[in-house]
Amino acid sequence: MADGDGGGAWPPGFFDRADERDDADFYAPPRLVTHIDDAAIAAVTRLYDELGVPEGRVLDLMSSWVSHLSRRPDGGLAVLGMNAAELDANPLADERVVQDLNVDPTLPFADASVDAVTCCVSIDYLVRPVEVLREVDRVLRPGGVVVLTFSNRCFPTKVIRGWLSTDEAGRAAIVRAYLERAGFDDVRTELRNPGRRGDPLYAAWARSA
Repeated sequence: MADGDGGGAWPPGFFDRADERDDADFYAPPRLVTHIDDAAIAAVTRLYDELGVPEGRVLDLMSSWVSHLSRRPDGGLAVLGMNAAELDANPLADERVVQDLNVDPTLPFADASVDAVTCCVSIDYLVRPVEVLREVDRVLRPGGVVVLTFSNRCFPTKVIRGWLSTDEAGRAAIVRAYLERAGFDDVRTELRNPGRRGDPLYAAWARSA
């Protein structure tokens, strides 16, 4: 059982999953689909633009064939995910890394080497999220932004039990706690799209000191 950050601060079983088999097997078939609807995707893109994400070098974690950016980032886009075919299909990426962050949370990037880190509808799959976010803080340049977006869709057997055991407000609180325990200050959380006729879109973001 993972404990998220090595500190034992979470309830027993919080980071367990119904399916503990190798994630590489689960994610082996390419899924060239989007996992939230068009309105939620548009909310992600608007937030990225508001925060200036495309204006520098961007790292998209747990990425796929689309990164929901309005344009190619000025400094380029690195994508890190589980499926090579999906990453190869991402038209904006200039660097691709296949890596399972649940096995190895260490990011293969230099200190202070990116201006923004994004993670769209995937934070709920991490079993060591605080370790990953500490790595995010390491690779961000001072003033760089991390943006985590999430909805109510998921692969339920691969999401951590703590995520499934609470409601949407509770999930926003979980993501805020991840960022704060990773060392980020002034964390913002917001419902960006209420999803009255579709998928809700929540976001949490913070800047590196």
